[in-house]
Amino acid sequence: MTPTVSAVITAHNYGRFLPAALDSLLGQTFTGWEAVIVDDGSTDDTPAVAARYLRDPRIRYHRTDHVGQPAAKNLGVRLTQAPLVAFLDADDVWLPRKLERQLALFADPAVGVVYGRRVLIDEEGFELEGPTPSLHRGPVLPEIFRRNFVCFSSSVVRREVFESAGGFDEKLALAIDYDLWLRVALRWHFDYVDEPVVKYRTGHANLSRRRPERVRTAAFIIRRFLDERGGRQALAPALVRLVLAENCLDMGAAVGGLACGKWFVKALRYQPTHPVAWHALLAFWWPESMRRLVRRALGRRDWQQLRRAESDGARSPALTPS
Repeated sequence: MTPTVSAVITAHNYGRFLPAALDSLLGQTFTGWEAVIVDDGSTDDTPAVAARYLRDPRIRYHRTDHVGQPAAKNLGVRLTQAPLVAFLDADDVWLPRKLERQLALFADPAVGVVYGRRVLIDEEGFELEGPTPSLHRGPVLPEIFRRNFVCFSSSVVRREVFESAGGFDEKLALAIDYDLWLRVALRWHFDYVDEPVVKYRTGHANLSRRRPERVRTAAFIIRRFLDERGGRQALAPALVRLVLAENCLDMGAAVGGLACGKWFVKALRYQPTHPVAWHALLAFWWPESMRRLVRRALGRRDWQQLRRAESDGARSPALTPS
């Protein structure tokens, strides 16, 4: 019997996190799934960890050379067969009713992607305080063009949608989900479960050090979507200018120092009345100590520095050994 949903789990040297991810898969209230673990050339104990779970016939293991996240995920999709595909990164954890709650929303044939809210956790599994992003349903292209609000490990996508969109771009190293969702949103609706369905682990992958690369990649994806994939015809010109301005602001914040000034000026060329761009241009030369003082005086939290939730007094159950 063909399963209803295929879980694609990619792992590269995440043996320490993989048990929590697989235990959360086994703990799903919906049981009609298959899963493939794509080991992307790990050099740690990932193979040994995965082997402990292969007693369940629904779980398979496939090892490949280190080909990178987009190629490993595309391979995982090809190795499975269910009409729905769910993605679970090896360092994240699903909550028990995730699949049960999400699959019901695919009754609407216009829906191509279903996602849900997420809880942030740190490397050790403690819950973190953090901003709660706005989620959107229906034809979401304008909203997702401005900001990727889909937590990747919460996503379930129709296989036909994934394949018609062309899958993940294997030439990209970052923001591969943003690139995919833009292509999907041109034709399909999104929907979401308005409750946490995944624990998303953050702060351990050194992505902050790659911030300029991330912003440059986003700029490339935006430009390509606008100029080569029909985005400019599908989006309002005012929104396009706003997103280009905000990308310049992001680049200015990423490069820092005096070099950021030119990016803030460029942002104002796209959006001359953008208040944040004006503020950034006027204040970029301030020392960081002064900026922190102003933020505190205005009562603004710095969400770049996530804190453990005060109510989380014990280690997350996600880290219970299997």
